[in-house]
Amino acid sequence: MSERTFDPTGFFPRTGRLLCPNFHTIAAGTELWRVHHSKYAPNQFNDRLSDIHFDGGRFEGTVLDPYHYLYLAGSPVTAMAESLLRSVPYSGRDGKREILYAAAHGRSLSCLRVRHDLALVALRTGADLAAVRQEASLLEDERNYAVARRWSSEIRAQAPNAQGLLWDSRRNRGEDVMVLYRDRVEQGDGGPLEVVAERSIADLGSREGLKQANELLEPLWAEISVPVGW
Repeated sequence: MSERTFDPTGFFPRTGRLLCPNFHTIAAGTELWRVHHSKYAPNQFNDRLSDIHFDGGRFEGTVLDPYHYLYLAGSPVTAMAESLLRSVPYSGRDGKREILYAAAHGRSLSCLRVRHDLALVALRTGADLAAVRQEASLLEDERNYAVARRWSSEIRAQAPNAQGLLWDSRRNRGEDVMVLYRDRVEQGDGGPLEVVAERSIADLGSREGLKQANELLEPLWAEISVPVGW
């Protein structure tokens, strides 16, 4: 499906509530991180659209607002936590959270450097959420994903200069996670994000990649299981 530039006179906004979002700037030169399937380019935006009501991620595009998106984290450990620690219990060796090797196999941890300043709508604090007429449940309750997708489009409609959203990681508190809107970021000069290959782990499933990944996860009492025979 081809991507379109969002038209604020179209389907959104659908609420009478006036949104007055607070903004946070990600400065050019900032290094951001993501875990992704290795078959995709590190700076490739996702064009898969989520269902309006049911399956899909928190702030993804839908048929009503079909933007492409890219999730990022402010640190490598946060990117690992957001991708690999969903619903993983403290039931492994020494009470650690044991991540199945299959979750890391075929994936990469990539470092991306911001080429141009990015203006993101902040959703970190109570005041930030109130500014867009929402509460913490927008970020905390996974049953609210459909509402979150709807509210992402409401924010886009009322804040046409918003290039994405920024919020507090649920799996590594105090650290930033964010989503970028492809139709709102500069695409010249190779796109908004430069790949920093020397800071990345190309294969989390390799011996060296697994070692580096587990070093990152150690402060969070988590580790990726090592295959039998290694």
